[in-house]
Amino acid sequence: MTIDDNYEDGAPVVSVRPRQFSWIALFLSTVFLLVANGRHTIPVAMWLAMFLLYRFVRTQPAKIGLPLTWLVLFLTSAFQFRGMAPVPGIFYYILWAVYGFTMFLPFWIDRVVAPRIRGFISTLVFPCAWVTMEWLVASFTPYGSWNSLAYTQHENLLLLQLIAVTGLYGLSFLIAWFASVGYWVSELGLTHAKTRRGALVFAAVMVVILLGGGMRLVVFAPDAPTVRIASLTSPDLDLFEGVEGGAAAALSGQVSAADVDRIRINADAILDDLLRRADQEVQAGARIIMWGETNSFSLKQDEPAMIARGADFARERGVYLGMSPAVFDGESDKPLENKIILFDPKGEVLFEYWKAIPVPGPDASLQAVNDGRIKIVDSPYGRLGAAICFDMDFPGHLQQAGGQDADIMLVPSNDWREIDPWHSHMARYRAVEQGFNMVRHASNGLSLATDYQGRVLASMDHFATDQRIMVANVPTRGVHTVYSRIGDLFAWVCIAGLVAAVGLSRRESVRFSV
Repeated sequence: MTIDDNYEDGAPVVSVRPRQFSWIALFLSTVFLLVANGRHTIPVAMWLAMFLLYRFVRTQPAKIGLPLTWLVLFLTSAFQFRGMAPVPGIFYYILWAVYGFTMFLPFWIDRVVAPRIRGFISTLVFPCAWVTMEWLVASFTPYGSWNSLAYTQHENLLLLQLIAVTGLYGLSFLIAWFASVGYWVSELGLTHAKTRRGALVFAAVMVVILLGGGMRLVVFAPDAPTVRIASLTSPDLDLFEGVEGGAAAALSGQVSAADVDRIRINADAILDDLLRRADQEVQAGARIIMWGETNSFSLKQDEPAMIARGADFARERGVYLGMSPAVFDGESDKPLENKIILFDPKGEVLFEYWKAIPVPGPDASLQAVNDGRIKIVDSPYGRLGAAICFDMDFPGHLQQAGGQDADIMLVPSNDWREIDPWHSHMARYRAVEQGFNMVRHASNGLSLATDYQGRVLASMDHFATDQRIMVANVPTRGVHTVYSRIGDLFAWVCIAGLVAAVGLSRRESVRFSV
């Protein structure tokens, strides 16, 4: 039997449930975790998995429960995110062993701290510990917010509205709190007045969040005029066709004069195709045109000519054009400039934004970075801004857009099959958090246009169509969100709450261990 961590009238409650049930909980939690996150996501599975895994940890000796919890988190995450992290061989498993440890730590902290705290307040230790670890990982690791529990709920628009106030952390807190409250209630039973009150508190919080989300969706739905935005993927043409040594030689500058000419011819053919198809979308009524990340190309010495072509197109058609070229500078230590250049209908460059956060690995070794500042400009279609692909995985970086009252964010991206559609759904969270509408065009992935409440306005799967053009009518006004103004305040409250819980636990004179 087990001794429960909580108290009824000052005395510990003894549970006579056989420990073998906790092994069933471990098995079921493992099964649910395999479909709870990453490539295969059933939203409710994460709620159930966290509750069952939490129950296993709290009903097993620490020397058994804690190592097995880390092992389950490590292995299920490595399975779910296979192919999604561009890390080769054994390093992929080392990466997830480390990430598994960061997910394991909240269980260990809760195991040590919560048994020393009396009553329902002890259920807050685990969610506060989880949010603390998520915030640390998102803020100080090279993959940003990828491990957040919140991303598992991307199809639940009611819950998604919470992140306009708390960011990712409020939704992750709820899932973790469900686990600790569920265990607390199941151990003490609803026959006790204290557990009934605790269960009602959790239920009331959930009802308020769901009703508030519904009210926001209905009462504050977008009602601004829309603008037609078309986004394109480049044709299947090989930039380095006929070039000896291919891309590696070109990036290092080790190409002959004849090969340079071939690259120019191929780059011009790609740009010709993009502008031809863009012109068709202009004729169909599009007022803003963009294409996917690095979908056009230029050698550094040819960049002025490429910019001139973009300026001419925007001026002659009277549209906004977002060109997203890869500019190769063979004389630089980091030869790739990954950027978006936005032209206004007069053909003037409004801004040039360079990808601020390269993907760790080969991208980071090749890609030059600039100042990392998101630029927001006024237009008849609202305040326009841009970020590029991986930048959207970092909530703190996109705080710049919310702080400048962006209405529409253009997000050229370039994914691969294994992260289609997960990566685009992650980007939706930034739109809800910061209150902007978003067009994320992903070559080799799922392109999405969403409003500031996370509704999908248009989509296009690269692998399910030959046209590879997405057209969306996008609201021209965003909103101010609480999160865009207070940032990670909720996470800091959770961090402070965890510190307070540790302090409170140290003052308890009696400790009961599970």
